[in-house]
Amino acid sequence: MSFWENFWDIFWWFIYVYAFFAFLFALFVIISDIFRDKQLNGWLKAVWLVFLAFLPFLSVLVYLIARGKGLTERAAERARQNREATNAYIREAAAASPTEEIAKAKALLDAGTISPAEFERIKSSVLV
Repeated sequence: MSFWENFWDIFWWFIYVYAFFAFLFALFVIISDIFRDKQLNGWLKAVWLVFLAFLPFLSVLVYLIARGKGLTERAAERARQNREATNAYIREAAAASPTEEIAKAKALLDAGTISPAEFERIKSSVLV
């Protein structure tokens, strides 16, 4: 067997493996989208899963054609919700408690760095 025959066997093997993993990725994305979609009722979810089990390649193509736009919209909405939740958590974790803010402002007032009016303004903004 020559080098080039062996090379092309390896090349095609990599192509087949790549296609298989791409198909598996698409299949798992579709299955997760089916379960996360609140608009589909249980029967439609079951029908999609049965088709994915018995006619996987055809079902993946049909799903992507029929529901592909909705899939991307739902994924974008989930990403936005996750980003908002993460940002809210970061703000909550990074922000000092109102008592800490008032204590810092009181220390600045006692040191003479801020005036009593500024202290009251800080205190009222923290307590709101």
